[in-house]
Amino acid sequence: MCDVPALRFPEFTGEWKEERLDEIAELSKGVGISKEQLSEDGEPCILYGELYTKYKSEIIHKVISKTNIESSNLKHSKRNDVIIPCSGETAIDIAVARCVPFDNILLGGDLNIIRLHKDDGAFMAYQLNGKRKIDIAKLAQGVSVVHLYGDNIKAIKTYNPCLQEQQKIVKLLSMLDERMELQNKIIEKLETLIKGIVDSIFTANEFPKVPFKEIYVRAGEGGTPATSNPEYYDNGTIPFIKIDDLQNKYIKTNKDCITELGLQKSSAWIVPANSIIYSNGATIGAISINLFPVCTKQGILGVVPKADINVEFLYYFMTSTAFTKAVERIVTEGTMRTAYLKDINHIPCPVPCSVKQDEIAKLLSTLSEKLENEVIFQMKLQKQKEFLLSQMFR
Repeated sequence: MCDVPALRFPEFTGEWKEERLDEIAELSKGVGISKEQLSEDGEPCILYGELYTKYKSEIIHKVISKTNIESSNLKHSKRNDVIIPCSGETAIDIAVARCVPFDNILLGGDLNIIRLHKDDGAFMAYQLNGKRKIDIAKLAQGVSVVHLYGDNIKAIKTYNPCLQEQQKIVKLLSMLDERMELQNKIIEKLETLIKGIVDSIFTANEFPKVPFKEIYVRAGEGGTPATSNPEYYDNGTIPFIKIDDLQNKYIKTNKDCITELGLQKSSAWIVPANSIIYSNGATIGAISINLFPVCTKQGILGVVPKADINVEFLYYFMTSTAFTKAVERIVTEGTMRTAYLKDINHIPCPVPCSVKQDEIAKLLSTLSEKLENEVIFQMKLQKQKEFLLSQMFR
């Protein structure tokens, strides 16, 4: 017996049992099915890599892949099975447990199969992904690729209430997962809508065009002060933008700073607020608008628009398929793929009147703000799930 969790349904009072995984389940391994053996028809199957990419919640409600290979010697699922990858990139990520609520799904190689004797598979998947995640990560072996096999996980301790309480916990968490899945669809539809409107606007050819070099007062890459000199970084106050900072439309915060001396001893320069920050090296196309003065490392352009160019309008043009394809055509291959400013300067840019720029920017910004709010709400749902996983399991 063991202590009960902090958050519990009031009608349940019994203690939870501490049980080793191999005491409550039969552990086995899937049999190899490669991506090349997938087909449009045949028997439904699950490959280990799909647990990272296709199945995002603990319960697999619909099996996506199929194969028509001979299956008599392959591993077939039994309703309520729990599967965990045998391989992954990092130890902490390998604990990706999923419940298969169907019989006769072909389970590919590199999958651990946990066939429970009596416990609820979805409950076990939630538990393994939550409280047991660290326990599982400690058992993973390897460096560049980590491995986890049945012999590794058989001694994992699980903590289990009666079946009725397990099922009630699953009902609550699965309802939250369904809401998160719906939220993902809302976000995807908004992203598609914004992308469609952007591309329709900037492929219409109804606006006069000028070369890119005529829309800014200054543009150029930044530079990185020598990292070996702490005087360039310690107690720095000048925001220093790297590729990781270009995740959202606006740069509202930054992680790194350099000192005034670091600025002077490098090719970095101060990009004024409300400019375009655009990655033109390695990860080409990452883009944001800085809400405060910043400097950037090399491979990231600062573009200061002219007074008659709406920075929001310019931002959306530079995210369009038309601009992206134009940049791709002038990319120089080498040690690092680079779209040099001297070549970007010749890309034709639509420049409607200021009123039209403002109208377009307002429309697209309103939709982007809606998208941002939906993403924030999705993050709150994820936080709620993480809280419940931490409080509803021992």
